Amino acid sequence: MKTPKRLEPLVQNGLVDEVLRQLMSGKEAVVYVVRCGDDVRCAKVYKEANQRSFKQNAAYQEGRKVRGSRDARAMEKGSRYGRKMAEEVWQTAEVDALHRLAAAGVRVPQPYNCFEGVLLMELVTDAAGHAAPRLNDVVLSPEVALKFHAMLIKQVVLMLCAGVIHGDLSEYNILVDADGPVIIDLPQAVDAAGNNSAFSMLERDVGNLATYFGQFAPELLNTDYAFEIWSHYEKGELHPDVVLTGRARRSEKKADVRGLMREIDSVKEEELNRRRFQLEED
Repeated sequence: MKTPKRLEPLVQNGLVDEVLRQLMSGKEAVVYVVRCGDDVRCAKVYKEANQRSFKQNAAYQEGRKVRGSRDARAMEKGSRYGRKMAEEVWQTAEVDALHRLAAAGVRVPQPYNCFEGVLLMELVTDAAGHAAPRLNDVVLSPEVALKFHAMLIKQVVLMLCAGVIHGDLSEYNILVDADGPVIIDLPQAVDAAGNNSAFSMLERDVGNLATYFGQFAPELLNTDYAFEIWSHYEKGELHPDVVLTGRARRSEKKADVRGLMREIDSVKEEELNRRRFQLEED
């Protein structure tokens, strides 16, 4: 096929030898099958921000590392330079997450290179060597649904052990290769320790899995793996081989908001006193 304009720089720089075909077009990118020497890979071309249906809202941006205070201020103001930086951070987030998760043993595509807004990565294939289907396109028996759900809960645990939450996990961004589910599409991935919405995102990801697989295995609809996983994480007890039941008990005790505010005020006062002391010492 004719080389798309966004892929021309990769061809010119020898990173891609030939564009074979378009594989899919999603809410955030268009994916092509390309030839790189003797290897067949994927080229994920990120769409411009105004063309994406997935928005970079503050919940996903929180906790992400920015190179300097100038870049952070520009991104906050939404200037032309700031929008450019936001795009770089958005794309870099997926590359960083893929490397981090692959090293942790999570089933994700192997990333190879990111150049001019294009991510080169492994082409996930099925047993016949064809591009692997999305989970949404696979017919499941109750037994396979339970098996795949258990495998994906394991992957969610591995991800959190590596400090990452997918943030948009569903049947539409999971592929099925010869060995089972493979997780894709991670530009919205968040750092669990640095994002105040981390638990709600984990809860949504795990809830999406229960809802989808629950169509085939209804017993999954009554599970609560998210709270159980997060409880282990908060206690520092989460590890890859943790035994989960999906039956964690949530406390019905109301939060002590007044007590929490008192603690916050106490911390603020302590910080003010520390700063006063430093000024007096200077």
